[in-house]
This record gives sequence, structure tokens and C-alpha cells, in this order.
Amino acid sequence: MYNSLNSTNRIQNLENAFEVNYDIIVVGGGITGSGIALDAASRGMKVLLLEKQDFAAGTSSRSTKLIHGGLRYLKQFNFSLVRQVGQERSILYQNAPYLVYPEKLFLPIYKTGKLGYSLTSFALWFYEFLSGVLKNERRKMLSMEEAAKEEPMLTKEGLLGAGVYYEYRTDDARLTIEVLKTAVNYGAHAFNYIEVNNFIESNGEIAGVKATDLINGTSYSFRANYVVNATGPWVDQLRKKNAEKLDKHLCLTKGVHLVFPHKKFPIKHSMYFDVSDGRMIFAVKRDDIVYLGTTDTEYHDRLEEPICTQEDVQYLLKAANNMFPTLHLSSADICSSWAGLRPLIYEKGKSPSEISRKDEIFVAKNGLISIAGGKLTAYRKMAQKVVDQIVRKEKRFGKCKTDAVLLCGTQEKGAAAYESMRIRLKKYESKFNSEKQLIKLLHTYGEACFNMLEKADDISSLTYAEIDYCIENEGLEYLSDYYIRRSAKAHFSIDDTKQTLQQVIQYYASKKNLLEHQIQFEKERIDHLFRTTLIKF
Repeated sequence: MYNSLNSTNRIQNLENAFEVNYDIIVVGGGITGSGIALDAASRGMKVLLLEKQDFAAGTSSRSTKLIHGGLRYLKQFNFSLVRQVGQERSILYQNAPYLVYPEKLFLPIYKTGKLGYSLTSFALWFYEFLSGVLKNERRKMLSMEEAAKEEPMLTKEGLLGAGVYYEYRTDDARLTIEVLKTAVNYGAHAFNYIEVNNFIESNGEIAGVKATDLINGTSYSFRANYVVNATGPWVDQLRKKNAEKLDKHLCLTKGVHLVFPHKKFPIKHSMYFDVSDGRMIFAVKRDDIVYLGTTDTEYHDRLEEPICTQEDVQYLLKAANNMFPTLHLSSADICSSWAGLRPLIYEKGKSPSEISRKDEIFVAKNGLISIAGGKLTAYRKMAQKVVDQIVRKEKRFGKCKTDAVLLCGTQEKGAAAYESMRIRLKKYESKFNSEKQLIKLLHTYGEACFNMLEKADDISSLTYAEIDYCIENEGLEYLSDYYIRRSAKAHFSIDDTKQTLQQVIQYYASKKNLLEHQIQFEKERIDHLFRTTLIKF
């Protein structure tokens, strides 16, 4: 069995895929498509996944990076969604403990808020009840004095107290890639930079796709019994290519996040707080930075590259400075940013923040299955719905078992597995003299990090070992994709990235045997990446 994510064998791997008659082709390499690929492959289906950009390049690398139960959905009385995502959060923590970990959130309560102190306490209790929260992660309520002492920068005007509760933090792009790698371990084939141009039909039924390799321009036809459109914001575009009448369509909304050095935004805890327009936003601590978000505005522009506008930035700066009056944040303090699109199902008369995050499946006359809506946390259940629909027709392949499938970066379930990896990590601390860097590597790659640590001699060569691994196991086709989605360094380690960039480009060019014009193209992609993440108005 070949590894389709080994980019050194990309052309041969595509030629091999051309020869296969698949059970299912999944179009879209975000978290939903990757989840569908894993569910189907783990049931024994022959699966092909195609993504026209890099894996997780769309919505699945641009969220708030929390696996959360959705406290805001409790306010909408969407109890079933709160319960479902709470259960899914627990399953994911068990199956990927290196990638999903508890995050304490501080929820300040004010007189001007929608809920008072008592109602907030009850809401958090009910939230925990629906979500099945562990005893050691249950809420703690703080008085006004305790809240002010715990987070001194909070505005004191109207402060009633605070609630402290737990969500789970992740890296959304890494989660997508780890799910996809696990699907490939089960026999799925997956390729990025392959654009689906049209569909193949036989006797009025969908029978495959016509696609183009965007790296070298080669055209392919791939055949399958079923095709699933899991392209997120592009779902309607693909349905139109299929000549469908869109009785229901997407409402795209944009969410923006700004990244600050922690020294400029020195909160003690990650926070979730009210904004004057009735929304709530997060300020999340991650290593040496804090990221702030998100906005929620309708979007009608280019799907491939949503950007932060001046209005987005001012909205978030105002929200932060109102909550923390001594902070005085300005746009000059921002070290990076990202903007993403939510593919919501349109609901007439509702604002972006009011639209439900429910998912929905659409089946065309020729059998094309499309899925839209939903949340990062609920990806596994969304995948199960799609594959169950196919299994009901086929009457074979069995039941979903992804609730028990460990992601490829761990060998055991839960916190004990993570602690075991942390203990093994100590062996390398003297060699690399950086506990913080080693923990980052573990949180990124799980078990795979130990091979990198054995291969590398120092911190510099550890980056090269990472790149080697990504080329051979994660379909890394461009160096910019390493910086933004494999390692997240373009968002969270900008200064370090710039210091070593030229050496890394040289190493990558040598590893991939790039010609001069290809090296120049890589540099242009990286320049473009920094221009879009560093907010140049």
C-alpha cells in the first residue's frame, strides 16, 4: 500500500489513483472532507480525497482553534447542539490528547451583560450538564473582588464577578491533517492542488470527476460509485457545476482574528467576554502570544483569500480596549492575523450571528451528495451522517467506528497517553536545550515528533527534520504551506521565522531539487503569505 501523502512520489501516486474504481470520491480537504475520508476508509471503503488548494487551506485553518461546546448556542436554546458538541469534544480529547487539551476560560460578568451573576452560574452548570464535563473541569464562580484580583486589567465599572470554566484548545489545520493522515493509514488516497472541473455521469448517475493537477497542468478522470461535495464555502459553486437548482444556499460570514505578543496583551487567562453590540469574543493565550476574535459579518468577495479590513481591526481593538481600559492596544501592536469564512445555511431575516450552525445534506438528482454548515467540533458526526447515507444504499461496510479510532499521533487514549509522551520528551531536553520548543513539536505532530528528535542534532536541524517529515507524510508541496498550516509559524512565531527563512529556503530547495525559477516562485508565495497575514492596508 502506497502513501499518497508522500509528495516525492506525487506523479506516480496520481497515476496509480487513475487506475482505481473508488467507492467514494470526497471533494474538499478541510476537516469535514477529511472526517468523511476517515469514516469511510475505516469501514473498508476505497476512498479518494481531492483538494484544489492545500489541505485545510479554507475554513479549517481559520477558526478560533477551540474544540468548544458552544456556550453561545445555549443562549439560542439549541440544547441538542450543545450536548452533541460536548460529547464530541470528549471523544476527540480521548483520541488525540497531544492535539486537544483543556483550556481554562475566564468569563467576566457585568451589569450590562445579558445574564446576571446567578443566571450565568446556572447557565454554566447547565452547559456542563449537557456537555458531560469532567469533575475536575467544572466551573468556579468568582466574586467581584476575586475576579478583579485574578484579572487586574478588567474594567471595574459594573463588574459583578466571573465564571471560570473549561473548553479545549487545538490547532484546526493540524487536526485536519492528522485526521487525513489517519484516513490514509486506513487506505484512503488523498491529494492537494487537484481541482475538480466537472463530473462524470453514466445513465444519469454520477460516476466520477474530471480534475486538473494545478501544479503541472495534467488532467485526470477519477471514477467512483459516489461523489461527496464537502468543499465548505465552495459548496454552492460545485453544486452549480452539477447544474443543481439551489433551493437552499449558503450564507457566508467572515470571522477575523488578530494576534498580539503576550507582553502587549498580558492577560493571565484565556477569556470570553461580551462586546457592546451583544456578541461575545475570545482572547486566547497560546505560548508567547494572545489572539483575539472573532468578528461575524456577511461576506461576498473572493473565497480563496478573505482578509482583515480596517473595520475588522478597529472593531476588535475597540472591544479589547473597552474591556481592558489600561491596555491601549493599537494596530501597531498586531503581529499577524487571519480571516476565515463560515459556510452557514441561509435563514431569511437572520443576522450572521443569529444563523444556526447546524449542518445539512443535499442530494442531487444524479446522486451528488453535498454537505454544508456545521462546526469544527462536530466534524465526526457530520462525516458519519454522510457515510451512513451511503451505507444505507449499499447495505454493506458496517457501522461508524471513528469514536474509537485514535488519530495517528497517539498510541493510546486520553490524558495518560499525553503524560507518557511528555515523560519521553524529557530525554531530549539536554540535547536541544529548549523544553518549550519540544512541547510545541509534540503538540504539533504527536508520536511523529520523536523520529524528528532522533534525526536532528540541534534546533536548526530540527526544522529541517520537520520539513522532511511533512514532505514525506503530509503532502507538503510548497514551503509556504509548512509555515502556515503544518507549523503555524507564520501566525505565532513570525520573528523566529524571518530570522531563519533564507537558510530554510535553501534547505527546502535542495531537498526538492528545485530549479531557479521554482525557488523564485517559492519566495513569491512566502512573500505573499506574509503580506496577507501581517495586515498591510
